[in-house]
Amino acid sequence: MIVKDDRGNELLEIIRTREKTADTTYAPITHCLAVVKIGSDYLLGWNRYRQDWEIFGGCRENKETLTECIRRECKEELGLQNVDFSWIGLMHYHMAPGYFHPEWHEEYGGLYGISLPPEAMEAIGRERIDKEEIEKLAFYSEIKGKEKIAAIDEKLLEYWDRGISLAPTPLTKSEHEVLNSKL
Repeated sequence: MIVKDDRGNELLEIIRTREKTADTTYAPITHCLAVVKIGSDYLLGWNRYRQDWEIFGGCRENKETLTECIRRECKEELGLQNVDFSWIGLMHYHMAPGYFHPEWHEEYGGLYGISLPPEAMEAIGRERIDKEEIEKLAFYSEIKGKEKIAAIDEKLLEYWDRGISLAPTPLTKSEHEVLNSKL
């Protein structure tokens, strides 16, 4: 286990796998998330419903591919279209009962990274669509240690921060343990 949040959800590992074949190897892949770096800092969104700062993304809809999901989520939450993003890997969770699932369960999610120049903030502020769920935006450096940041999301920043773009070949269990122990 990499990290556990205050709701009991556990991020178990980040799996190195090919983006295009993840769906045929792992199930269920329920969502996609993106770590967004603007200049040298991370952008987070305040989730009105969960009452904490998070990275961006959401649940897959109607048989979306992972790429379609992250593109839609980037458009809704950040106002970004045709943005270049990098596949980091597949998040593997042990999830507590909640809104979407009444029992403990395992699930997966696609993890991406996006790097943008500082001038992108103006367009994000103007173009983002989903201002109901993601009420406001802030840089990580401005809120760290001062406001509630989702523990799993905060840990996921490290995967982009350290420049870890996971190779497209699966790892052995011991290689997973080594990779995750470094984070």
